[in-house]
Amino acid sequence: MERVTWAFLMVLAGLPVLKANMLFDKDSPFYYDWESLQLGGMIFAGLFCVAGCAMALSGKCKCKCTQTPSPLPEKNIPLITPGSANTC
Repeated sequence: MERVTWAFLMVLAGLPVLKANMLFDKDSPFYYDWESLQLGGMIFAGLFCVAGCAMALSGKCKCKCTQTPSPLPEKNIPLITPGSANTC
């Protein structure tokens, strides 16, 4: 019974191959020219890489953490002020 099951599965797996008469149908909307897609993707990635490096090295995108602190020290505000403590 196991041999029959395997044979049946192999026939089912092979049916699409029998029906396919042309390996690449260039008129199909799902046909992709993979070489052109790869080339376009590499050009796109290269342009983004150059733009990112230029932005990082331009100095226009500076972090706010590089600002100098103000010359006046901040006053520490006490959490408990006189008269606010409650003795319940």
